Amino acid sequence: MQTQIEQKLLENMTCQHLVVTNESHMHSAGTDSHFKVVIVSSDFEGKRLLQRHRAINKVLADELANHIHALALHTYTEHEWTELNEQAPLSPKCAGGSKK
Repeated sequence: MQTQIEQKLLENMTCQHLVVTNESHMHSAGTDSHFKVVIVSSDFEGKRLLQRHRAINKVLADELANHIHALALHTYTEHEWTELNEQAPLSPKCAGGSKK
């Protein structure tokens, strides 16, 4: 699933930087269904966060509908990425979902 996500984003978006991380091990179910995407793209220039996320959700519509339970998106322009010293935030620890 991780490779499929990477390929679809690379095929459908202009990526200057792309990292897809399988974070399923951090969650109670452990299935390959929790992913984090860090993407830097010129496609995001002049776009609000919601527009950026919608663009990715459109590319990954089938995966989101049928395979992915959680998708953390970190979307940046080249300028924003440089200002962040090319560092995306760390993912929080799982709170256990319905166990909490």
